[in-house]
Amino acid sequence: MTVLDDRQLVNRSAVCARPVGSPRRTRVAGGSDRPAPTRPASAPLQYRGGGVRMSHAPHARRAVSTPVSIALAGVAALITLWLGCLANFSGTRPAAPAQLPDRLAVVQVQAGETLQHLAGRVAPDAPVGQVVERIRELNKLDSSSVDVGQTLIAPLG
Repeated sequence: MTVLDDRQLVNRSAVCARPVGSPRRTRVAGGSDRPAPTRPASAPLQYRGGGVRMSHAPHARRAVSTPVSIALAGVAALITLWLGCLANFSGTRPAAPAQLPDRLAVVQVQAGETLQHLAGRVAPDAPVGQVVERIRELNKLDSSSVDVGQTLIAPLG
């Protein structure tokens, strides 16, 4: 038995014989009166494409062999090792951390000031986090909240 593809044989103008300006109306369940579809129910939809050209040539997948996979993994490992060594031995070394000042002073907390602000005020060249920890340690503070007018021992420098 031979089956012909009738999509190419159908004359579209013969299928839609009614004039374009007068759509056929059909009663639908629910009572609405809407235009019927303009194409016959048996005709398939035709998509003209999305504007992207695609190859229709057969493409066979080729398996990657085990030695090639191992070689690629080795190359990736060597690149990673090289980048790590490059970063480790490059000339850009981080600056040495600033030392906390050895001198201590009694300071008073001003209005609207936190421990971070106080640390920046009394030791502007030292790391703020380390100065805050030293202030909390010297004054035996459990939290970082301070009151206005409170006197604290702080590293000065």
